[in-house]
Amino acid sequence: MAKRSKISVIGGGNVGASCALWTASKELGDVVVLDIPQAEGMVKGKMLDLAQCSPIELFDCNITGTTDYKDIAGSEVVVVTAGLPRKPGMSRDDLIETNVKIVKSVSENIKQHAPEAIVIVVSNPLDAMVYTAWKTTGFPTNQIVGQAGCLDVARFKTFIAMETGFSVEDINALLLGGHGDDMVPLPRFTNIAGIPITQFITEARLQELVDRAKVGGGEIVKLMGTSAYYAPASGVVQMVEAIVKDKKRILPCASYCSGEFGIDGLFVGVPTLLGANGVEKVIDLDLNADEKALMDESASHVKDLVGIVQKMFPELA
Repeated sequence: MAKRSKISVIGGGNVGASCALWTASKELGDVVVLDIPQAEGMVKGKMLDLAQCSPIELFDCNITGTTDYKDIAGSEVVVVTAGLPRKPGMSRDDLIETNVKIVKSVSENIKQHAPEAIVIVVSNPLDAMVYTAWKTTGFPTNQIVGQAGCLDVARFKTFIAMETGFSVEDINALLLGGHGDDMVPLPRFTNIAGIPITQFITEARLQELVDRAKVGGGEIVKLMGTSAYYAPASGVVQMVEAIVKDKKRILPCASYCSGEFGIDGLFVGVPTLLGANGVEKVIDLDLNADEKALMDESASHVKDLVGIVQKMFPELA
């Protein structure tokens, strides 16, 4: 009899709870959501509430809210959403010091209690947090990956659908690089049902949609006063599904590059083959001169962020 997968989420706030909802509703496995002891009532209550949806939505899985890291033992995937969310006026980079401390502590516990798990990091600033989790756990690079590109591409596709009136299901797009302002758009890899996007949208208008996707998180922070959660969680669960079902999907993720795209030793948004072994391959592309310049600039900023982490926390160097 096949054993059910176990997916743990560290952080029971809006993103973590939304991850649990999507994961349970898709029946990807049993779900454990962990939060700090001060939030025990909140996380247990949320997960009990979610479990009580199962007779209506007809999904079968065990759903647990906890504050004890022992409960994540045996997880196939651990999702890290813990950390302070952005507030209006804050950049992702403003969160660095506080969130490194949080992600470092979380990663130490994952190393102790779920050493075989594939770890998906969502906490911001994303590229620096993936690096922090990797250095703290000491896990091989295939076991550590960041969710950013799935969200960025989803935003870009949404804006293209709004612009053209075509179904989001027929829109294919690819964005590389760091999360947010440093993302690298690749219009020549963007199409609608295989038809080049330039058949439908001018290059100038396409750039405007790219620019909106770049600040997509900030737009939502301004509107509702806190970070997005439905779409980030959906991006995570797309990755979780690829791993637990060994789907071999090519998704844009923050993965470790060792020479691909001319980048070495950094976690950067790249096309990533995701399967049961986590990051199974980074798909290298031949970029043109303009794309390469943007990718180099993006990687440079990721390197700067990692440098800040290393300066603040020499043990992570």
